[in-house]
Amino acid sequence: MISFLVKRIANGILILFSVVTVVFFLFSFSFPSPEKMAVGQRTDKQTQDAIKKEFGLDKPRFTQYLLFVNDISPVSFHREMNEAELKEKYGGFKLSFGSTSVLLKKPFLRRSFQNREKTTSLIAQSFKGTFILALVSIIIAGFFGILLGVLSGIKANTWMDQAIVFVSTLGISVPSFFSAIILAWFFGYVLHDTTGLNMTGSWIDIDPFSGEFYQWKNLLLPAVALGVRPLSIFTLLTRSSMLETLNKDFIKTAKSKGLTSRQILAKHALPNALNPVITAVSGWFASLLAGAFFVEYIFNWRGLGKLTIEALEMNDLPVVMGSILFIALLFVVMNILVDILYVKFDPRIKLS
Repeated sequence: MISFLVKRIANGILILFSVVTVVFFLFSFSFPSPEKMAVGQRTDKQTQDAIKKEFGLDKPRFTQYLLFVNDISPVSFHREMNEAELKEKYGGFKLSFGSTSVLLKKPFLRRSFQNREKTTSLIAQSFKGTFILALVSIIIAGFFGILLGVLSGIKANTWMDQAIVFVSTLGISVPSFFSAIILAWFFGYVLHDTTGLNMTGSWIDIDPFSGEFYQWKNLLLPAVALGVRPLSIFTLLTRSSMLETLNKDFIKTAKSKGLTSRQILAKHALPNALNPVITAVSGWFASLLAGAFFVEYIFNWRGLGKLTIEALEMNDLPVVMGSILFIALLFVVMNILVDILYVKFDPRIKLS
């Protein structure tokens, strides 16, 4: 287990380094003048030059890249910076070697060009909304996907099975942004008086008198829109696994012992059929965390996706790169956890 984790963590670090490299050079050339977006297009050149110097945009591209890697690395090297400057900017623990300081710290994703707020703070605030949205979506998709998949498996080759397979295939084919538009229009606009649901809105609204209050009803439509594709996939995966399990020899042995269909399903078929589904649910959770961009934007849901899209519109380079790097980290961590879950739920698989 330890050897496996060390290898996967090393691979994860290599992946994150590759993501940092590609994203930095891609967006640094795509955003040629972010300082103009930070202070306005009509600001005088002296002010723009001051902003460029503040954010290090006056240096060559490769130097900017090295400085960015130095900022996000947990171990960074600095010269000619006093302890007060290092503590204010990075925090952490400093070791001094002559004029060079080695800093052990949290990754520093810099500050937003727009409001000077730390990128980590913006991501932390936005990720709460994305996490709740993805969690509710995966719960809906897992519960109804397994339920429909089991029903389709035990009713194989009937009209019910064919209907479930048809609807699931249709659900896989529909992009999340399209289902989001349809759900928002139909339930939030056409049937608003009946459902009471809104076309847009986040799970926290700001009341000028009472402060923050929770709007849980705003969660339903984006959660369903985000969960349509994984629900369809879980349904077909559960159905396929159920059909395979029901034809196993131990199921025939259970029938010969006189067990009822309900006992066979609950004690033997379902636990064995759910192994691949459970691991698929774990993997899809990471995908939902990273794939809620358009759903959040359509429903005006305050989350990581909406934050990233708005940062792209405003050429806010630190927020864009920080968000993408955070999403890549989520995928690396979730993939490692999924590999461990495979072994947990299926003893035939070994870590290697």
